[in-house]
Amino acid sequence: MKLVREFVAQNNTSQIKHVIQILSQEFALSQHPHSRKGGLIGLAACSIALGKDSGLYLKELIEPVLTCFNDADSRLRYYACEALYNIVKVARGSVLPHFNVLFDGLSKLAADPDPNVKSGSELLDRLLKDIVTESNQFDLVGFIPLLRERIYSNNQYARQFIISWILVLESVPDINLLDYLPEILDGLFQILGDNSKEIRKMCEVALGEFLKEIKKNPSSVKFAEMANILVIHCQAADDLIQLTAMCWMREFIQLAGRVMLPYSSGILTAVLPCLSYDDRKKSILEVANVCNQSLMKLVIPEDDEMDEAKQSMTLLAEPTPEESISNPEAASSGDSERIQVTLNLDGIVQVLDCHLHDTSIGMMTRIAVLKWLYHLYIKTPRKMFRHTDSLFPILLRTLSDESDEVILKDLEVLAEIASSPAGQTEGHGASDGSEARPSPVELHVPARASQLSTKGLECSPSTPTMNSYFYKFMINLLKRFSSERKLLETRGAFIIRQLCLLLNAENIFHSMADILLREEDLKFASTMVHTLNTILLTSSELFQLRNQLKDLKTPESRNLFCCLYRSWCHNPVTTVSLCFLTQNYKHAYDLIQKFGDLEVTVDFLTEVDKLVQLIECPIFTYLRLQLLDVKNNPYLIKALYGLLMLLPQSSAFQLLSHRLQCVPNPELMQTADSTKPSTGFKRASASNIDYTELLQHFEKVQNKHLEARHQRAGRAEQLDRRVVL
Repeated sequence: MKLVREFVAQNNTSQIKHVIQILSQEFALSQHPHSRKGGLIGLAACSIALGKDSGLYLKELIEPVLTCFNDADSRLRYYACEALYNIVKVARGSVLPHFNVLFDGLSKLAADPDPNVKSGSELLDRLLKDIVTESNQFDLVGFIPLLRERIYSNNQYARQFIISWILVLESVPDINLLDYLPEILDGLFQILGDNSKEIRKMCEVALGEFLKEIKKNPSSVKFAEMANILVIHCQAADDLIQLTAMCWMREFIQLAGRVMLPYSSGILTAVLPCLSYDDRKKSILEVANVCNQSLMKLVIPEDDEMDEAKQSMTLLAEPTPEESISNPEAASSGDSERIQVTLNLDGIVQVLDCHLHDTSIGMMTRIAVLKWLYHLYIKTPRKMFRHTDSLFPILLRTLSDESDEVILKDLEVLAEIASSPAGQTEGHGASDGSEARPSPVELHVPARASQLSTKGLECSPSTPTMNSYFYKFMINLLKRFSSERKLLETRGAFIIRQLCLLLNAENIFHSMADILLREEDLKFASTMVHTLNTILLTSSELFQLRNQLKDLKTPESRNLFCCLYRSWCHNPVTTVSLCFLTQNYKHAYDLIQKFGDLEVTVDFLTEVDKLVQLIECPIFTYLRLQLLDVKNNPYLIKALYGLLMLLPQSSAFQLLSHRLQCVPNPELMQTADSTKPSTGFKRASASNIDYTELLQHFEKVQNKHLEARHQRAGRAEQLDRRVVL
């Protein structure tokens, strides 16, 4: 030490270097342990002797000491710690250019198995942190690659060491670690899953500090560079990692806004499954829900630009309300910043479609997926219709879902598809015979589909515009009911009633009747007609349509009656009930006269029984009151008597018999005004209906049903014979 001081006084640089070299090469790096120990003590003493000049020789002083950090002897590693502590203490800020090698050495000692060595390294670590904190010359750019590498260590002590340094650097005002957060964020989330509660807590604090900083300075945050990192960790199995990542995602979406749109498909992949979490993961569920809602709000009608060149839109980066409050400068400068934003609709639809196909996902996730699809059809209908053909089958299958709420949302999506003007533009281009590009929306519908557009779709001024998907939807819905009879039995009425609310009830019934007219499965046609008739006569949703049919005042209502009648002929009793509803009592009587030629089965009598019950319901109040006007409603009374004669003497027979006993004697009902022309119910306006042709159609359809029953019976008989043989 004395010798070095003399050389310092003489400013003899070469001799000082010579002394350090001897202490290093011949002692500190010697093969003999005692020599290495002496060399370490000598280097520390040399540094103390050099004082403020030690900064000139730090490379020569530090390197041999760091080499001893790897010594097999724990005592020598401890002496190396002690020596470096003294060197750093003297040099202070001068050691910062060598910070990376010091940090590298310390990160290894942090995991040292010897407690004394660990204790020594902790003292040195604290000293180095003090120096960094008080200095404004720290080389953050040079340090980040080393930090990025070491942050992936699996050793608990090394992780603790890394986090402690991140917390220190984050607390230094002159060091902006936020700029380099994308490079270490993934590693931080990895450490958050450590088995040690203490390390998890430290990491949680560090991430919390970064998030506070992000909220304060959103304009300087590299949101896009960190989006995919968050997407990955939002899907973590560890609850703390997932919740923390989801909280970050929530803030990113709210602070960065449309900057996050290009990452929508990844975000949805992470967020959607969380929406079905139970109370055990309530916190994650709540945050995921906010993420989902916030992301949905970012999709705007401008995203539906048809011009492909405009898909990558340049939008003004308007500051959010939170940004304006927390950072007025950022708010004022944000107007000039321009960002490229692209809505990856294909990716989003792919994710949504994948989740709908996954039968294991929860109910709330399925509902969220359907809400997204509905939202996209509202905001970006043109682009969404490119995906409709691929989505359509799974949307139809979703009607078999066990949840009523899922079915309701599914119907909303299907109804939007069926009524969207965007669908009409493409659909009509493909089906009107004009020369247009091949479109996936092209339909192969029956020839009479064109009649639907000229008759069924113009029945009411309030009718929403329908496109080719409307008819396609009706065809496929009936096919689904035909192939899945349980769906028809359990949910058929529910589905049709909801569609009548979402779309125009008149269109629903008109199109279904039109399709059923060509149904080859006559048994299904009869069942379906019975279902539709029950809905028509009993559902509150069909009140307006019933009133329209009851009077048949307009050409449209008469057209609808004729359309329904032709399909209702698949079921004789429903045909009579339709005549009762429309006050076509003479025709009802004529039909009942034909019942004598039909095959009267138990099912047939059961349906007559149900019709009698319906006549007693509030819907047919007007019909029962018309029984008072015997003179003007003879065919109504005769039709009811006809039903009575068809019934065996059951409870329904007694019910109808008692009702008919209440019909007054026409002579007793005469009043002083009876000589005047009658003002009873007349159907002059419906005179253009060809009832003879309708009756012939009824007979034709019933003959088909009789033939089909005989064929079925014949096949059953043949099968029985084979079994016997």
